[in-house]
Amino acid sequence: MKKPLSKLAVPLLALPRTAKRLIAISVDLCLCILSVWLAFYLRLGDFVYLSGNTLLAALASVGIALPIFVTSGLYRAIFRYSGLPALLTVARAVAIYGLIYACVFTAVGIPEVPRTIGIIQPILLLLAIGTSRAVAHAWFGGQYQSIVKRGKRPKVLIYGAGQTGRQLATAMTNSVEMAVIGFIDDDERLHGHVLNGMPIYNPGDLPSLVPTLNIDTVLLAMPGIGRKRRNEILAEIRTAHVSVRTLPSMTDLAQGKLSISDLRDLDIDDLLGREPVSPNHILLIKNVKDKVVLVTGAGGSIGSELCRQILAIGPEKLLLIEQSEFALYAIHQELETKLAGRDIKLVPLLAAVQERNRMREIMGAWKPHTVYHAAAYKHVPLVEHNPAAGIKNNVLGTLTTAQAAADHGVADFVLISTDKAVRPTNIMGASKRMAEMVLQALAAVTTSTRFTMVRFGNVLGSSGSVVPKFRQQIRDGGPITLTHPDITRYFMTIPEAAQLVIQAGAMAGSGGNVFVLDMGQPVKIIDLARRMIELSGLSLKDEKHPEGDIDIQITSLRPGEKLYEELLIGDNPMPTQHQRIMKAREDFIAWSELQPKLAKLEAALDANDVGVIRAMMLQLVSGYAPHEHIVDWVYLEQGTAGLEECVLHGAA
Repeated sequence: MKKPLSKLAVPLLALPRTAKRLIAISVDLCLCILSVWLAFYLRLGDFVYLSGNTLLAALASVGIALPIFVTSGLYRAIFRYSGLPALLTVARAVAIYGLIYACVFTAVGIPEVPRTIGIIQPILLLLAIGTSRAVAHAWFGGQYQSIVKRGKRPKVLIYGAGQTGRQLATAMTNSVEMAVIGFIDDDERLHGHVLNGMPIYNPGDLPSLVPTLNIDTVLLAMPGIGRKRRNEILAEIRTAHVSVRTLPSMTDLAQGKLSISDLRDLDIDDLLGREPVSPNHILLIKNVKDKVVLVTGAGGSIGSELCRQILAIGPEKLLLIEQSEFALYAIHQELETKLAGRDIKLVPLLAAVQERNRMREIMGAWKPHTVYHAAAYKHVPLVEHNPAAGIKNNVLGTLTTAQAAADHGVADFVLISTDKAVRPTNIMGASKRMAEMVLQALAAVTTSTRFTMVRFGNVLGSSGSVVPKFRQQIRDGGPITLTHPDITRYFMTIPEAAQLVIQAGAMAGSGGNVFVLDMGQPVKIIDLARRMIELSGLSLKDEKHPEGDIDIQITSLRPGEKLYEELLIGDNPMPTQHQRIMKAREDFIAWSELQPKLAKLEAALDANDVGVIRAMMLQLVSGYAPHEHIVDWVYLEQGTAGLEECVLHGAA
């Protein structure tokens, strides 16, 4: 009998919803008549022919029951997913029906119909309707699951048998994406027990469970644990070579039931991030709360996160400056959805920071109290290919914006800088150090505006970051390309960096300070690549493991790329009132000396004279030391204009 049922289940499941409801109503109609007939049999001990008032009893059952069932929502339920709540709905509906039916045939009475029929028939109908729903759930649900199983759903284990893990397992009961076959938990008292029909395993057994149970993925359902413990768990899972997916943090999870959509691929910041430090609330709100705040480069990775954090604090107005129309549209639309009726004005402004008149118009019209200057060209090889454009944007754009801010009474101006500004080997780093020097010089001669610089290293997931690049290469089946096996970088999450920038900007004092964020320990990029491969459920392919999935190919250092990054030019950084923010001591050129040199640099930039541009950067930026092959490459690409000046300044 099983084979024909399977053949019947598939077309029934494929029927339109209206057709399924009509079938359910027809079944209930038949059950009403059948239960009346059986009630007469139980009362009289003999089968009766339904006619006259006995037929009236059957028709009355149908007439009373079906309207009640419809209004109670019995036909809105999906039978294969129905459970205890659906059965309780059936019980309530039949109870209402039974009360009305008993009033007619027991309390009032109808000739030829025994009064006990009014009690027996509702009981039989409850059993019949409840049984029909249970059979439908078991049959269609089983057939549905067998169809899904034929699709070879990936098998997964849930790490964490607590409330979150149980909710996740319940949400995935009928998932077509993956099949939960058990739990893993650290609590030894739970090992060997069964939860919701699924066993609970010891985490130490995971390497042997993966091949035995054919596990594809481990779902990490412990959003409340600390970073240190999470890293320990991930280190254990890495040895099993399975893919890891996780839930957001507790602060990101909405209260209530979990769904499969809450799961996300494991981000590398789950490994590299540190335990969060509670922000200094006074510093956080000082330059933002109820003030007019302007963010340049608002559509970029750092600029957009600054906008999110600032909006959460509650400014009076938030001005978004961005030269990319699409990037401005995207961040403006995102922030609009977060306003939720709050009395905050969002102002999207299409502008380039190099446009003097436009920046002065904006500063004059909106009178911002605080400016966060995040607009910059920061991709090292691209800026190396386009040195004039990079310096114009990063140096002259900063100068233009800072002067406009000072002229219109901006109280605080905060520059987002980079660790590549320390002893730079590339145009991008040199231009950012030059931008710092511009603000340091302006701070010494300006009293109306406090100029502050905040310097930090790589942020995870930013444009140009290796993390999204590596992730895409893993999806494509490899290889992962790495410029050098010893290349090392500092990393920080974008939200942490943005929050620290806001707090550092509030510690400006008299201005001219260079703040350096504590980036923790540097990370070797090759180790980062290996961890990403392993946490994707794949294995590294190398000489020792030629059968591996993804290999790492070493190319060569790109133009201007350094093996190691630094955060400080000088020594002995000073502590501040925030444990992860330091104050650096950095030399700079006085404004009276720097201003005429900036004018000459601008003239060289307008002429696109690469030789003179590079020579001036070598002269102005202490510690700038481009590699020989970079200088040679620039002349091959850009021509020999200004070669004599470069030779005079020791650049070639």
